[in-house]
Amino acid sequence: MVRKPDGTPQGALRAALKFLGYCPRSEAEVQARLKQLAFPQNIIETTLEKLRSLNLLNDETFARNWILGRVEGRGYGPLRVERELRQKGIAQAVIRQVMGETFGQGEGKEKARTLLERRFRGKDLGDRKVLHRAIAFLQRRGYRDSVIGEILSDSRKFFFE
Repeated sequence: MVRKPDGTPQGALRAALKFLGYCPRSEAEVQARLKQLAFPQNIIETTLEKLRSLNLLNDETFARNWILGRVEGRGYGPLRVERELRQKGIAQAVIRQVMGETFGQGEGKEKARTLLERRFRGKDLGDRKVLHRAIAFLQRRGYRDSVIGEILSDSRKFFFE
């Protein structure tokens, strides 16, 4: 049985801290959770301000950590990471800034190349079926078509060992 929190500022803060205790969240996620729990908007704003002042809620830090985990941990590309951050409610300006710091001009080419080599080692990229699988794999990971084309044109010259 789920216990309904009281409608006080302390209850909202307790609910927000409990929600943040499971994993890091964006400000929009915490706000949506408090709305879901039927707290009034003025209490939600007060709670968010308190969490920001305690440095428990910072979208820029959240975005940096999210990108780092997705890129290093799962090999995701810029398109996928950007989409996930938008879904988390991160502002476009913050996304642009943090993505620029992480990917720069490279668009994750080296990471995509490493993923491709690991996943398709020993496969003949000259075979159309394998090539289509490689393209689809990198697209699902969130890499741009231009990056995929560049990597595959380089890789097809000398097939993976």
